[in-house]
Amino acid sequence: MATGLGRRRRSQIDYWPSFVDVLTNVLLVFIFLLSVFVLAQFFLSQEISGRDTVLNRLNSQIAELTELLALERAGKRSIEDQLALLQSTLTASESERDRLQGLLAIQTGDAETASGAVSELSIELDAEKRISQRALAQVELLNQQISALRRQIAALEDALDASENRDRESQAKIADLGRRLNVALAQKVQELSRYRSDFFGRLREILSQRSDIRVVGDRFVFQSEVLFPSGSDQINAAGTVELDKLAEAILELEQEIPAEINWVLRVDGHTDARPISSARFRSNWELAAARAISVVRYLIDKGVDPQHLVAAGFADNHPLVEGDTDDAYSANRRIELKLTER
Repeated sequence: MATGLGRRRRSQIDYWPSFVDVLTNVLLVFIFLLSVFVLAQFFLSQEISGRDTVLNRLNSQIAELTELLALERAGKRSIEDQLALLQSTLTASESERDRLQGLLAIQTGDAETASGAVSELSIELDAEKRISQRALAQVELLNQQISALRRQIAALEDALDASENRDRESQAKIADLGRRLNVALAQKVQELSRYRSDFFGRLREILSQRSDIRVVGDRFVFQSEVLFPSGSDQINAAGTVELDKLAEAILELEQEIPAEINWVLRVDGHTDARPISSARFRSNWELAAARAISVVRYLIDKGVDPQHLVAAGFADNHPLVEGDTDDAYSANRRIELKLTER
């Protein structure tokens, strides 16, 4: 019996060290795997933290670029397309980051797959680094393009300032020319007024014996009966005598007025308000215009320069005397001469 008890004790002493060795080895393996997992988690957290910093920097740069591009949107559409691509890349990076964090959460609950996860995470982190590098390169390219655009805008602003300066100088010159032109025109008008006064004074001397030829304001007025039969545009014999005197005075005037003064003698035909019943003229407009043209043609035949003559018809629209009496009708049937600028 003592011999059997000793055998059992020896048997127990022989198995226990082996069991302890196995348990120790298992524990060491578990500790090794746990260490590997902790190290992987540490390095992964460092990489993710660094990538967050890069992403934050990218986000701030993108915000600045977006603000600049909003001001320069008209000429920077291609840059906006590149920004859209960059934002898409960053969105993809954020998605990858979320996926990596999910992998870390899974690995926390399953330490046995730590080695494979570390390898996969390393691959993912390398991809993220490449994405971040491409994003940084795109940001750098955008910065260069924005700098070039700023230089172009500065050059355009300089050109605009120079153009505005030239425009101000031109406006000043134009204003000065306008003032001088106004002065010159005023002088020409005064000079023409002087010639008009002389011309009308001469006509008064030449035609003073007739009461039906007079000056009204700035116009010399012939009553129609002096020149034309009733309802006709054919100049009568008495009218040719008066027009010959007028032509002589105009020819003298052409010699006196300087060539640089653009003047004309306007011949205006006027009728009374009674409708015309002639078969030759359908209205007072045609009669008034025809009489003015007859006077102009006669003066041209007498040698007056056609460039100094204008014919106009006013029918009965500008009466000298209001009313429907014979005296009013007679006063309104007239030929007016007005010396004016061309």
